[in-house]
Amino acid sequence: MTSHKTAQTMKPATAAKKLGVYLQATPAEFQEGAVSRTELNALQTDPPAWLVELRRTGPHPRPVVAAKLGISIAGLARGGVTEPLTTEQIDQLKNEMPEWLQKERATQAEVRKEAARIKERNAERAAQAD
Repeated sequence: MTSHKTAQTMKPATAAKKLGVYLQATPAEFQEGAVSRTELNALQTDPPAWLVELRRTGPHPRPVVAAKLGISIAGLARGGVTEPLTTEQIDQLKNEMPEWLQKERATQAEVRKEAARIKERNAERAAQAD
């Protein structure tokens, strides 16, 4: 008896998330069908023109917007940004540097600093335990 392997597939929303793109901005054929792991790998290694353009100009999903602004997703919400933004809109925000964005960037810097401190402390403890 041999088992027949079926290709693992994922919903378009999951594939879009893994590709770092906003699902509603993708082509209809991408949104309507399941994406196999093989297809996802092919999209990642050799992206089609629509994917390259979407990654370059947007609109971008919240995690990408937050990363490009150097803040957290929660920081986006606190700043009132609930919709996907294009690269142009993100650049405009960076240039204007509103007060909320300055505050969120400072908060994110503190979070990173604290995370590094804790990592260093844990490494010291592990070294002492050995």
